[in-house]
Amino acid sequence: MIARIMRLHWARLARRLARIARPDLALPFIPGRQETLSGREVWWIGHEGALFDDLADEPVDTDQDAVQFLIDSVAAAPGQIDVLAIGPLTNIATCLRQDSEFAHNVGRLIVMGGDFASHDRVAEHNFHCDAVAAQEVFASSLPITAVGLDVTTQIALGQPEIDRIESAGPLGVALRAEIEQFWRFHGTAWNNPHDPVAALTILRPELFEKQPRQIGIRGEGEQAGLAVTDQNSTSADVVTSLDRAAVVEEIVARILAAASAPAA
Repeated sequence: MIARIMRLHWARLARRLARIARPDLALPFIPGRQETLSGREVWWIGHEGALFDDLADEPVDTDQDAVQFLIDSVAAAPGQIDVLAIGPLTNIATCLRQDSEFAHNVGRLIVMGGDFASHDRVAEHNFHCDAVAAQEVFASSLPITAVGLDVTTQIALGQPEIDRIESAGPLGVALRAEIEQFWRFHGTAWNNPHDPVAALTILRPELFEKQPRQIGIRGEGEQAGLAVTDQNSTSADVVTSLDRAAVVEEIVARILAAASAPAA
């Protein structure tokens, strides 16, 4: 079972890109909760998906409730479904609030978020946008693998990589255009593929090293969402290192493979 649960705009963009890559696949794309538990706005640049003039018409599964979908899905196969969280943890925390068995039913929660460096940590975007949710998730009994900025920023995609990505037909062309928009905004010719790195911890775990750590989340102030060491918290597996060359190659290769896979 594969589904995508995210805020409405990104659900539409993800579905559009998936449809470009594999029009034969019928996957549910379910918008998640639009308001954070902290009440803080989710910051985003604003150009994501702007190249598609008709993106607002992209159909997504607005009739389904994302939280209930997650609760029901993991309850139907306890311990067998891993959940990948690549945004603020609002939906995950709401699942915990609504279902006391949710943490037990999830196989593993992989979180792209936080900063677990040994010093000079920052309040990473996903945790900062909903520090309340991040606090509740890391205080729960969920089996968590956390992939932070200190690891994802070790990986960069540059001109050689997007030249290869562009060769992946219509999907590659669309991804290159989106990536280059990001480059122009930041004035760089490279970017860190944060979310793909987190996804690879599921698909290629041998490329990563992890350590158990007791992590707490700061809840308020300018540093809301900062990951701190908390000896009273439950333990999470924190990714500490990775095979850089292999991860870059795997990301590009999987994009090429997705675009070239035969119709089912």
